[in-house]
Amino acid sequence: MASIQQTAIASPRIERLRDFVVAIGNLVETSADETSILHEGSRLLKELVGVDDWLPARYAESSMTGYQQYLLHADSRERFSVVSFVWGPAQRSPIHDHTVWGIVGILRGAEVEQSYSRTSDGRFVEQGAPVRLERGEVTAVSPSIGDFHRVSNALGDRSSTSIHVYGANIGAVRRSMYELDGTSKPFVSGYSNTELPNFWDRSKDKHGI
Repeated sequence: MASIQQTAIASPRIERLRDFVVAIGNLVETSADETSILHEGSRLLKELVGVDDWLPARYAESSMTGYQQYLLHADSRERFSVVSFVWGPAQRSPIHDHTVWGIVGILRGAEVEQSYSRTSDGRFVEQGAPVRLERGEVTAVSPSIGDFHRVSNALGDRSSTSIHVYGANIGAVRRSMYELDGTSKPFVSGYSNTELPNFWDRSKDKHGI
């Protein structure tokens, strides 16, 4: 894993991210329903996370204080956003929702996803067994297919990185985190970075336009 990350840091193929953003933008523009977006978007994301030579090192840094959410791109109309999530060793999220569709692909390491459903009295119970997602695998969330889950780094000795696409500017969406008894706490996640990767300067492409 270390050698893969060092190669990516030395000469990131940032144009891969640009091509992905363009493809997702076209998909959102032309698809009339969420099912189509999730299906085709999952295929596009699987291609992106299938190679690990494009993410700049700045957007793959972990922190001992908690998981990091780096904005890579936000659509100008806030129809979608692309972020990198970086989990330090053994870090995990609370149970939370998204309120919009989302697609997640594992770029480095591995993650464990535990889905939850809500009972009639508002409590949360585990929905199925936890699912371990390995590098290159993709999953989806949405209020229409299941929107409550807890995610954790499956690795106790190193970080894991996943790439997420959401149907909104996810860092500005009002969402909630939950306790098992149904107690909720609203939050707006924001982002861990204040600057964005520049993948629009085609003059700097090393592998052609």
